[in-house]
Amino acid sequence: MESVWVPSDAVGNGESLAEFAGLWCVPGMPYRSAEGVLRAIRHARVTRTPFLGTSAGFQYALIEYARNVLGLSAAEHQKSQPKAALPLISPLNCALLGVRARVRLSGGSILHKAYGKYETVEEYHCSFGLNGRYRRLLEGQNLMVAAVDDQDEIRAVELDGHPFFVATLFQPELAAQPNPLVESFTTVCARSLGATRAAS
Repeated sequence: MESVWVPSDAVGNGESLAEFAGLWCVPGMPYRSAEGVLRAIRHARVTRTPFLGTSAGFQYALIEYARNVLGLSAAEHQKSQPKAALPLISPLNCALLGVRARVRLSGGSILHKAYGKYETVEEYHCSFGLNGRYRRLLEGQNLMVAAVDDQDEIRAVELDGHPFFVATLFQPELAAQPNPLVESFTTVCARSLGATRAAS
């Protein structure tokens, strides 16, 4: 199994992503095409393609869900839209640039199953996150909080009923050792690829 870089401005309407066994939305703010990122995330959500979003990938996964599932079309990222009517993603009270901090994992979540424990220490490199004013709008339906920090701020979400849709504000890819979440994601992608080949 190999990885292929897809520029955000090359996503188009998302049909070109059908050949992939999984999608990882990596940090990259500002993206060359924020709309391309949102279309890629929507594709993963709707087609049940394994998805992992980290840092800005987490932020845009929340925006995509707010707009296309909850109908909050004005949901925006305040870094790109400082005067947004609905600043879903806003500056953190304390920037997390190069910070390592404890994260508490929700029991039964994909994160909890991947790590095999209820807490972990993860690294961040971001200064934006979910605006706490809108937390209650997001919680419920199929979106579940998968991890919080010691201040009970959301640090990861998952989609219930999806084979693998996980978005984290922290960046597991920065770990010095192989990260359990990344390994779990690649395992699910490999399984998805095998099932696709078997069916063809």
